Amino acid sequence: MQRFHHAPIFPILHLSITTQLLDQQEIINTIALTRINYFTLAGLLELYRLLGSATEVINHRHNIRDILPDAGDRLIDSLARLDEPLKRAEAELAYDLEHHIQPLTLNDPRYPQRLKECPDAPLILFYLGNTDLNPKRVINIVGTRHCTTYGQDLIRRFVTDLRALCPEVLIISGLAYGVDINAHRQALANGLPTVGVLAHGLDDLYPPRHRQTAIEMVGHGGLVTEFLTQTNADKVNFVRRNRIVAGMSDACVLVESATRGGGLITTGISQSYGRDVFAFPGAVGAPYSAGCNNLIRDNGAALITSAEDFVKAMGWQTDAAIQKAHRKGIERQLFPSLSPEEQAVVDVLQRNNDLQINMLSVQSGLTISRLTALLFQLEMKGVIKPLAGGMYHLLM
Repeated sequence: MQRFHHAPIFPILHLSITTQLLDQQEIINTIALTRINYFTLAGLLELYRLLGSATEVINHRHNIRDILPDAGDRLIDSLARLDEPLKRAEAELAYDLEHHIQPLTLNDPRYPQRLKECPDAPLILFYLGNTDLNPKRVINIVGTRHCTTYGQDLIRRFVTDLRALCPEVLIISGLAYGVDINAHRQALANGLPTVGVLAHGLDDLYPPRHRQTAIEMVGHGGLVTEFLTQTNADKVNFVRRNRIVAGMSDACVLVESATRGGGLITTGISQSYGRDVFAFPGAVGAPYSAGCNNLIRDNGAALITSAEDFVKAMGWQTDAAIQKAHRKGIERQLFPSLSPEEQAVVDVLQRNNDLQINMLSVQSGLTISRLTALLFQLEMKGVIKPLAGGMYHLLM
């Protein structure tokens, strides 16, 4: 595996990427907490959310049972011995600063907000790129590492058509062989931002032959990981990174898959997060379509045959129209007439402005598909406007 320490992979981009650090000590403390091996991620995340920051966790490390009564002895002991984790964290931050890597803690507004809602969200991500990780639309495209000509053609047509139907979508995948790399390359070819989620630190690139694509992605998208430098691309890490691929996205698209594989793991995680899952069918008996066909048969994924099917199912068919209207300029009505459902959405935003669509759905009792249509109508009336991270802001 190729290390970046001795030969930086992105030297030409060093001057164009700005690393914004909100609180260096908080970043160091967060990295240090991730080095505590005895604590499960879910438990660590619970403690972090209870106290609000890694710094507060460390400040309360000597009375942690006051906050978490069932904290185990091993946790208490590990929190009392943070010298080595803190030293490692300082070295990691120094490397990040030198190589223009952006450490994004859970409290950083640039952290992927969709992922932040997940029960096993990483405390910190390391990001090298230039795209917003919180755009209006995000999908992941996943599948087998043995992508056939059929699968490659599906990806090419899907991404090309998606660019016309939903021009502001971010495409995420894992930079692996097969479906992943084809998805990234087609996104780049169509001028769409694309982000690769890695199973190792940003001083590595696996597989090495995807180096040139990775360089292009940093200039039009990015690379993201939860792993520190000097972390090998072990098999278990690929499974762990799949939850990030799923959590960052609104929907998961499975292109080709055998009856077992990483793509199916990602669809399962996506379902557990309440994300929409779609799959392309394939020929009966085709080994790399069996996983897709089975998933569709078992109602684990909605069948799609085109980008148009996908966009309609997601309720995103108005995106191109909205972009066109924004270019022309939307005149806000002074006293817009609202339907009862539109008023319900407005009422929610009046109580808590700047909400993501998932939270709007929960608080309004409306389905995502219905809410998407209503938000379009409200935007066209000049009542709301979309913000970064899939948030909606009330203008009234």
